[in-house]
This record gives sequence, C-alpha cells and structure tokens, in this order.
Amino acid sequence: MTTAALEPRAGRRCHNMLNSLHATSYFAPELGRELADLGITHPRAVNFAVRAAALGPVGAGAVTATFYNYKHELVARHVPAVWAIASPEDVLAARVRAVDSALRRLLGEEALTSAEMTEAAGLALRATEACSRSARPLYSAHADLPVPEEPHLAYFHATTLLREHRGDGHLAVLMAAGLDGLEAVVTHTATGKGMTPKWIFSTRGWTQEDWDAASERLRGRGLLDAGGELTDQGTALRKEIESETDRLDRAPYEHLGAEGVTRLTELGAGFAGAAVTAGAFPADLLGKA
Repeated sequence: MTTAALEPRAGRRCHNMLNSLHATSYFAPELGRELADLGITHPRAVNFAVRAAALGPVGAGAVTATFYNYKHELVARHVPAVWAIASPEDVLAARVRAVDSALRRLLGEEALTSAEMTEAAGLALRATEACSRSARPLYSAHADLPVPEEPHLAYFHATTLLREHRGDGHLAVLMAAGLDGLEAVVTHTATGKGMTPKWIFSTRGWTQEDWDAASERLRGRGLLDAGGELTDQGTALRKEIESETDRLDRAPYEHLGAEGVTRLTELGAGFAGAAVTAGAFPADLLGKA
C-alpha cells in the first residue's frame, strides 16, 4: 500500500497551528499570577524564567543565545537573578498550573476532555518521536521533561517540543543567512507576519535607535528599501529562510505521515481558533506598525 507524500509546506502549516495554541501561554494572565505567587513579578522575568527553566539555572548568556532575538542587556537584568527567587523546578510546576487554568478558560472543559483533544495529543506526541536533539538546546531540554497524563497538558507539552525543535533549527538558518537577532526581527516584521515594533520594543528590550541601526544595515545589504519594506532580494531571503527551516524540521512530520499531519493540522486549527476567538492574544500584536 502506498502512502501519500508529505506536501512541502505541510509541516509548516501544522506547526503554525500547534504553535498558535502554545503561544497563548505567554499572554495568559494565569501565568503572571502563578509566577507572582513564587515572587517573580516583572513580565520579562516571567518570560525568561518560564521558557528557560527546562535548561536549569542558566545565566544570561545561555538565555540570550537560545532566545536569539532579545537584547542581552535586558536578559541580564533578570537572569540569573530570577533563580534566586524561584528554582527552575518550581517555575516549571507553576507553568503547568498556569497552562491548565488558561486552557480551561480559553477552550472550555468540554474541549479539554474531548476525544479530539486526546487524538491531537497522541498525534503530536507521535510526531515528536522523530525530533533530533543535536544542536537543539531548547528542544532537548524540554524533551527531558515528563509527559503529563492529562490529554490537554500532554498536547501542550508536545506543542512545546515541536515549537522549540523548529525554533532551534530556525536560529541556525538565521545565522547562516547572516542575520543577527534584531535584523531577523526587522525582516520578519517587514513581511507583515511578525510582531509590531511596539511589541518588539516592550518585550525584547530594543529601542527605536537600535531598530533604525539594524534597518540601515539591512538597507546596506539591499534587503530593505528606503521605506523599510523588503526588497525583492529581502523577500527572496525570507522565503529561503522559511524553506530551509522547513527542511530542518521535516522529520517529525514525515514520521507522522501525510494523513496524520493533515488531521493534526485540522485539530490544531480548531483549538487555536477557539483560543483566538476567546481573546488569547492582544489585537495589536502582529503587523508592520
């Protein structure tokens, strides 16, 4: 019996749906409340602690390297000081509690206990069986964590693994393309699919002056025009970056198979759409301005 071949962008489409649900956690008020109970109250400290906790009590250098698009000075203001407030183990436990509460609010109890959620968790976890640890520090650290028993938490865990697996590979592609952290952000925002400069400045630590300097460097390479839009060369580079990221991230979705990927994409789109409808993200998060 022959099986259908995986379409070139099928893995990307599936990842986008899974990552949309995963990303709701970073905007969930439940996360801030859980971390505040541990004594971590600054929004940036919350973000650094939650995403880096799987790595252990690492310093600012490790966080800047693995997160890539944050200004190091911002990271250093909160890391490693955050580990003196709460241990990585406590942060990870708080994250699970926050995700549990947030998903109950965004999706509803019926969705969490549905056959579809159990199916989605099984499919996503199966995809992770083909993930590679090599040169993927954030994925590999999260892969050491236990899989939760509850289907909705197992699904979130799997989306985390698949997100970080793709993300780690993406950083290698950005480096090969000669884009530093801020230049990568500027070009992504210029596509219209990235975060607005307002959110970049408030969450990544960069300033307008930093942004302007990065834009000037990109103009010097012929990637941006005078108005800050991508040139044909810049558009081609972004396309090449995404295609190469797809290639490095293809194994999990090939392992799942075309039918499984299609079904997981469908299920993931349903959960992500419900979360968006429930107000999971700020209205002004994405765009060019």
